Amino acid sequence: METLPYTILFLDGNHENFPAIYSYPVEDWQGGKVHRIRKNVLHLMRGEIFEIEGKTFFAMGGAYSIDKYMRTEGISWWKEETPTDPEFKNASKHLEEHNFKVDYILTHTLPYEILRRWGINPDAHDRELLGYLDWVMYETDFKHWYCGHWHDDADIFDKFTVLWYDVRRVE
Repeated sequence: METLPYTILFLDGNHENFPAIYSYPVEDWQGGKVHRIRKNVLHLMRGEIFEIEGKTFFAMGGAYSIDKYMRTEGISWWKEETPTDPEFKNASKHLEEHNFKVDYILTHTLPYEILRRWGINPDAHDRELLGYLDWVMYETDFKHWYCGHWHDDADIFDKFTVLWYDVRRVE
């Protein structure tokens, strides 16, 4: 990936090796904090807001693994998969500093209400994060919300897009 002529940005999901990600150095980048994996590969840390080419992006990774009963802690499942209270507080602080206005929201999963309207009944264990994302959705003025967790490529409702294989240009 280091030979590619562009920067690769990602936020974490729920099946990441978090100790490995967290072992990389933390840097300030475009107004937020990242883990630098390679010179052009950056992990967007939870609750950070980045300014890229004149646009603002709020990043909030993480989700609950409904299949964790089939996984092994520290090998195929990590407790850090869902945000912690300090990460929620960090996110809220950054949103408040930006007057609850960003251009784009990037998350791994979607708000509870959007999932229900899309026909998905979320696991009760995921309610803290999904409820927080509901709050973000209602409190924040944004143009579009992108997520990946749901293994689908779909535009759902006006302002929400789920990406799996698809790549979209942000205008």
